[in-house]
Amino acid sequence: MNVNDCAAKAGIVIALSALLSGCATPTPEQVASGEPFDPYEKNNRAVHRFNVAVDRIFFRPAAKGYTNLIPDPIEDSFNYFSENLSKPGDTANFIAQGNFREAGISLARFLVNTTIGFAGLADPATEFGIPEAETDFGETLHVWGAPAGAYVELPGFGPSTQRDAIGLVADFFTNPLTFALQNPAENIGVYSNVVERLSDRGRYSDTVDAILYESADSYAVARVIYLENRRYELEGNDGDSYVDPYADTSGGGASDPYADIYEDPYAE
Repeated sequence: MNVNDCAAKAGIVIALSALLSGCATPTPEQVASGEPFDPYEKNNRAVHRFNVAVDRIFFRPAAKGYTNLIPDPIEDSFNYFSENLSKPGDTANFIAQGNFREAGISLARFLVNTTIGFAGLADPATEFGIPEAETDFGETLHVWGAPAGAYVELPGFGPSTQRDAIGLVADFFTNPLTFALQNPAENIGVYSNVVERLSDRGRYSDTVDAILYESADSYAVARVIYLENRRYELEGNDGDSYVDPYADTSGGGASDPYADIYEDPYAE
């Protein structure tokens, strides 16, 4: 990749970060109400209906076909490969967060699985006791003190916040592997991520179907699940005003009731 391409991608990240200054912010009254900060609910619901339609017509049957046809060991290998490709980006984000311990763990997993794990198709790092360490640019922005902004639903991706939506785009450009690619055809990380999400949709089909097709208000249910999961990922009771409505006020500490639930039911 030439210098101009690198400069262009760096410029995009800077521009996206600058957009955070325009993120909507809830008033103290809205925070006190205990309701999600969702000023764009009308538009979000329209996007939600679109996502559900895409899921019903295309993604759901494709995911079920994929998980039924592909043997589990091969499916696992594809998922390991996709997860391994995300590790350089995770490492960069951990460094940006000042979390050097997790950065080292993420880098170690990448090196082990890339070398003796056959380019990431296997996961010997777990067998060696190297724990999983995941993060994203949305969390980096959180650590830097950026506000979450309003809840939004993204076409093809599903529940998010303004901060996480910016982070989603920035993650592509902040992954060091992106800068090593010479042309779009080599963006194997993007393609493998799509396959991994297809696998997740198939494996968690019953849970996702219950949310999308069996709940009285699938939009509201998906919103709560996303916000609860995200609060837990960011270790919630830390003063982020956006997620305060979901803070544990029982005195028993934060819990994750959705820990085993597929977190992004609309992702492709």
